[in-house]
Amino acid sequence: MMQDRQPERMELRVPYRDIDMHGRMRTAAYIDHAEEALARFWRFRPEVSNEPAYVVRKVSCTFYRGLKNEEVADLVVRAAKIGGKSIGFNVAVQSGNGIAAEVEILWTAVHSGSGEPAPLPEATRDWLYSYVE
Repeated sequence: MMQDRQPERMELRVPYRDIDMHGRMRTAAYIDHAEEALARFWRFRPEVSNEPAYVVRKVSCTFYRGLKNEEVADLVVRAAKIGGKSIGFNVAVQSGNGIAAEVEILWTAVHSGSGEPAPLPEATRDWLYSYVE
């Protein structure tokens, strides 16, 4: 399967449940699907001991064109910013020859017990650099 060879890509066929009264994909659905694509991508990260938890600090979405029911889109995850304790992701929602939307998601690494910021594991940082846009 192509998506197993490209963990940063996920295909979406816009489901009817995501359509608003104007016949376009509802606003929150872009973020829902971007988070799904990011979760799928994240399953391919290297295994590390004492991995921190990751919490969402910020989400934003820029819209260019509304997707329609049954339209096929390709969601592409890229690491936009890799900090010492945070990761910024960009999920491009592409359809046809253009981008329908871009979702930006910022995660912060935290210690599981205390919730205090934690450093990103070196193996995770190295892996993410292969997906920098």
